[in-house]
Amino acid sequence: MNIVLASGSPRRRELMQHMELEFTVDKETSFEEIVPDGMAPEDVPAYFAEGKSAGFHRPLADDELLVSADTIVVCEGRIMGKPADAEGAREMLRFLSGKSHQVISAVSVRSNREHKTLSDTAVVRFKELTEGEIEHYVRVYNPTDKAGAYGIQEWIGLVGISSIEGSFYTIMGLPTHLLYQLLAEIR
Repeated sequence: MNIVLASGSPRRRELMQHMELEFTVDKETSFEEIVPDGMAPEDVPAYFAEGKSAGFHRPLADDELLVSADTIVVCEGRIMGKPADAEGAREMLRFLSGKSHQVISAVSVRSNREHKTLSDTAVVRFKELTEGEIEHYVRVYNPTDKAGAYGIQEWIGLVGISSIEGSFYTIMGLPTHLLYQLLAEIR
């Protein structure tokens, strides 16, 4: 089967390469990432991953598998997607500072015969971040393309995260163990 990754995320591409998967990237979708009123935060990533798949811009060939994914951060009931700008990133990091939060990632795999989606949750705790640490990270790393305004594999993760519970790769944005399971199941 030919795998098509419906994501522009360089982290997802990197993780799939580390899984030794051969794939192409085609992220064009008509799906708009709008959370429906009343949707539980833990359901949002699966809803978005499935929406990206359903909105894919072309029919799949019989020998193709489409992989889509989404990640959100939830802290004190607040859903945190990607910040709109540097100030939004600073605000998110200030909010996460000194707290634990959930990172929920979903992955969806679709062929012409079946479609399955799985989600995974990890818990991350940040130490109290200083304004200087937040400013340095936002200025140097520009985390506006990351849910919660941070990448665990980057500087802020190295110096600011005091503990994690769950999959490191779920926090990076792709629950690789679930993707592997789905690729084994779907044909």
